[in-house]
Amino acid sequence: MIENPFILRGYISDAYFCDREKETIDLIREIKNGNNITLIAPRRIGKTGLVQHVYAQEGIKDKYYTFLVDIYATKTLADFIQELGRSILQSLKPKGTKVVEHFLNCLHSLRSSISFDMNGVPSWGVDLGEITSPTTTLDEIFLYLESADKPCIVAIDEFQTISSYREANVEAILRTYIQHCHNASFIFAGSQRNMMSEMFLSHARPFYQSTSIKTLKAIDREVYADFATRLFEERQKHIKRETIYRIYDRFDGITWYLQRMLNKIFSLTEKADDKTRELADDKMMELALNSIIDESAFAYEALLFQLPAKQKELLLAICNAGKAQNIMSSAFIKKHNLPSASFVQGGIKGLLEKDFVTETDGTYELYDKFFGEWLKKEL
Repeated sequence: MIENPFILRGYISDAYFCDREKETIDLIREIKNGNNITLIAPRRIGKTGLVQHVYAQEGIKDKYYTFLVDIYATKTLADFIQELGRSILQSLKPKGTKVVEHFLNCLHSLRSSISFDMNGVPSWGVDLGEITSPTTTLDEIFLYLESADKPCIVAIDEFQTISSYREANVEAILRTYIQHCHNASFIFAGSQRNMMSEMFLSHARPFYQSTSIKTLKAIDREVYADFATRLFEERQKHIKRETIYRIYDRFDGITWYLQRMLNKIFSLTEKADDKTRELADDKMMELALNSIIDESAFAYEALLFQLPAKQKELLLAICNAGKAQNIMSSAFIKKHNLPSASFVQGGIKGLLEKDFVTETDGTYELYDKFFGEWLKKEL
């Protein structure tokens, strides 16, 4: 049994995964019916965890090769291929030498760049400069996917990133490869709803109506409270249900923040014994929150320092508003003592590009909610 059950990274097992029963069934059904899937949800709400949970289910883990590729930091098709190849090799290593060799034998253009340790275990030692012909290497990777001895599932996280690649035709290139790959199902996960919707629902885009589209919302509050209470109780610790509700509401039910808060609260709560029965409550919640934001205070100060004055002033206005709407209206500008609509227009562009702020349907809020809590406390 893991000492602190509120896992912050990776996937361990069903026991530490909350709900998503319907979503899991839906995704497995789509995969088994040969359909590709678009999965749209805000960041940190649990897209990656859900994919890993699906991969761990009976009927998937032994019958499919499963790959998870994060392309958030990529900027070109060569970057994409680098991450795709690395992820496939890492996932295949535990499957045995024969399986790995089949993949490596498909990579004629990169075979000499794959490095091996003293035990003969391969690692992805390919530098970006060695991918001299991206389409050739992509051909080889898709040749592997098509010829693998089991069907494959490829989940690509932050898929909307490809729309900003330097090359203009990446969507069309990938759509062609995926369309002709019959031994693999693809999950295109993305956090930018407007961009993902445009990519998959606009008739002018290559991926138009090529997938089943799913959205991921916050886990039900009562369901998450049951989950959190159980994990405390199983380890002889206790927490007020009302405190779980307050954490849930404060962070909009976004899974990563709930897990981070409860991970800290769990670590601060003593086990019950015959003499004591400490109950984690709202005071413990505030203690945990202060501890988390204090740990990151130095980094937050540095982030704030790097912002131009215009962006900093607008960031504080959005933080004070919580969920800011109509930010170019005279009412918003007057309420937050901002100079003008053009001032807001210039500032918001930079904040969005730097991921300080997110926007959904005209509502702006800070991307990092702990950063927002720190700002409210310090400024």
